[in-house]
Parts: sequence; C-alpha cells; structure tokens
Amino acid sequence: MQRVQTSKNLTGLNICLDALKVSKKVAGVEYAIRDIVLAARKVQEHGMQVDYLNIGDPVQFGFQPPDNVKQALIHAINRGENYYSSSEGLLELRQEIAKKENLKGLSISADDILVTNGVSEGLDMVISSIVEEGDEVLLPGPYYPPYASYVRLHGGIPVEFGVDLNNSTPDIDDIKSKITSKTVAICLISPNNPTGVVFNEKSLKELVDVANQNNLYIICDEIYDQIVFDEKFVGIGKVAGDSPVIVLNGFSKVHLMSGWRIGYIAFNQSPQLEDIRENLPKLARVRIATSLPVQHAALESLRGPQDYISTFVSEIKKRRDLVVRRLNEMPGISCSNPKGAFYAFPKIEDKRFGTDKEFVTNLLESKGVLTVHGSGFGEQYGSGHFRLVYLPNLEILDSAMNKIEDFVSQ
Repeated sequence: MQRVQTSKNLTGLNICLDALKVSKKVAGVEYAIRDIVLAARKVQEHGMQVDYLNIGDPVQFGFQPPDNVKQALIHAINRGENYYSSSEGLLELRQEIAKKENLKGLSISADDILVTNGVSEGLDMVISSIVEEGDEVLLPGPYYPPYASYVRLHGGIPVEFGVDLNNSTPDIDDIKSKITSKTVAICLISPNNPTGVVFNEKSLKELVDVANQNNLYIICDEIYDQIVFDEKFVGIGKVAGDSPVIVLNGFSKVHLMSGWRIGYIAFNQSPQLEDIRENLPKLARVRIATSLPVQHAALESLRGPQDYISTFVSEIKKRRDLVVRRLNEMPGISCSNPKGAFYAFPKIEDKRFGTDKEFVTNLLESKGVLTVHGSGFGEQYGSGHFRLVYLPNLEILDSAMNKIEDFVSQ
C-alpha cells in the first residue's frame, strides 16, 4: 500500500499514513474506448493533430437532434418541468416506447418499461439484479466493454462466445459448450459494437431456444436498431414468445441524443421475469429519477418526424463503404463488412506490428490517428483487431485512411 506524507496532526507531529484503500473490483475496471484518450492528449501536447476515431458519438461529428426535439427540451424547462419525475419514467414516454418495441415484435405496455439514464445505467441495474458472486454471463465475442465491467463489478464472470463476423452468426455449439451450472444469462448486442454484426431471425431464434433450454435470462441490447445498411433489422421481440427476454435500448445513437443520457429497459411478458420486475425498480427508486426535460425531448423524438433517421443512416452507409473498401486495400489488414452501427473492426493480419495495443499506440504516435485496440473488447476474440468509427465526414475519413495506409505500408 502506498505511503503518503500528511501535514501536521493535532499534536503538531508529522506522521505518515497509509493511502486509504480502493476496492479491487473498482480498481480493475477498464474502458478501452476512453482510456486510450489519455495517450492521445499526450500526442497533442507535442504538437501533432489527432484524428479521433475512437468514440461512437454521432453528435460530436456534426449530427444533431432535430430542432423539434431540441425545442421540446427547452419548452419543458420553460414550463417549469424541472422537478423529479416518477422513478419509472414519464408515463407518456413509456407508452410511446412500448409502441416502438411492439412494432419490433414484443407485446408489452408502459408498465413493462423503465426509463434509465442511458443504456449503461440500465445494463448496470439488470446485471446487479441477476448476478451473484461467481455467476457466469455469456457475452458475444468481441463485446462492448461495460458488459464485462458490470459483470465483474457485481462479482460475476464474463464468458465470451464466438461470432462469425463475415456471416453475422453466433456459434451456437460454442455457446452450448460454455453453459455451466453457474451461467445465469446470455447477452446479445445486435447491431453489435464493435463489429457491426446484425443477427438474423434464425440466429435470434436459436439463441432464445438455447437460453430457454437452460433456464437463462436473455439480455438484448438493440440501441443501434435502426442503423442497418444491407438487410432489414429483426428485433429479439419477433422470436421472444413468452421467453425471459430483457431489451435494452436508448436515444443516444439513432435519435442523436448522446449527451442527454436517456435509455430504457423493456421487460417481455414472461412469468419467469416476475421476480426481477418486482425487485429491479427498487434500484430506480434509489437513484431517484431520469431528467424530466430530457424525457420530454425523447417523447418528441418518437412522436415527431422520423425522416432524419433515414438521412443519417444513408450518410453513414457512404462512410462505411469508403472505410471498408480502403481498409481491405491495405497490406496486412482485412475487414469484414459491418451490417449495422458505425464501427469497423479490422483484423491485423501482419504480425510484425506486435500486439493490437502496440499497433494502436504506434499508429497514434506516428500518424496521429486514434483508434481502439481490439483486446479492449475482450481478449479471446478481440485480440489482433482494432476498432474505428466511421462517423467523421468523407474528407476526414479518407485522410485518416491515407495515414493508416502509410503506417501499414512502412
């Protein structure tokens, strides 16, 4: 334990005290997507311009919520709706969310919805409600880092299962082989961060069947549900039946409200979810509420015109096409074609670059392009890759691709 020198105590004597402890579970938390920014700042301090391709935030790259959504937030504030909402969330918003989820296949009502401060809070609530010390949770490899972080934070063990990135299919046999007496849930992220994989109806049905055969929760993150390019999106609701499915979703990506932090949990109508439906809302009451003005903005984003979403997706598809083509033309790099979201997850075929973390660090320091090492999304299936976002405009992306190509061609 670190020793720290204090100032004089009450008796006038100088003493050394041990630094107060921090829990191991918190000290071990990592979030590669933001942790890597510290290295980028050092590069900038030495005078090099940095292209930030690490954060999946469309608003930072010029995409904004529509004016009617912004005005809904402002009007709510001006009307004086600056007090606590109910812990479950604004009723009208929950009703609209239920309508949206029912269009994707669920059959739920406002009572089945709990509004959260982003998907991350919803994920934390769900994981803390189902995981005991030593429990195992199956995650698609590679996975979005907070999934493993929250599982570990609550005493659980994340277990990765394989996914075919080219065919967007989960390895069902691998999943079956990794289910043990300690497994409590299977998590899905579709469209996936970091790979852009989108599971089709057949794959979703197989996953639900495996979960049902083993009496497991099915946690499905669909925050990128409308950002798909080549095929129609199929939600877990279409194949859920009365299975114990919990859907996580929010307004950061599709609705361009990332900084306002609003999401939701949707519980399927399943008898197996009775206990968690009764107990998880206690966590919502403990944290009081979600911002009421922001909830009014979210309500308007669902009720108002939706044409901005197709425009946004069309622009992102152009950027995806450029990035994937350029990456696959580079020596020592290969990249599967993302079917959704706004991330590419190239594989580093040339071993001379060392580890994926060394590749990302050297690319940043020599060319000023910030990406994220693939092992930050899970060692087993993420290692040997790197992730980049294709949200910047085409000119910036093309310039960044030139820099990456120069780097790998050295």
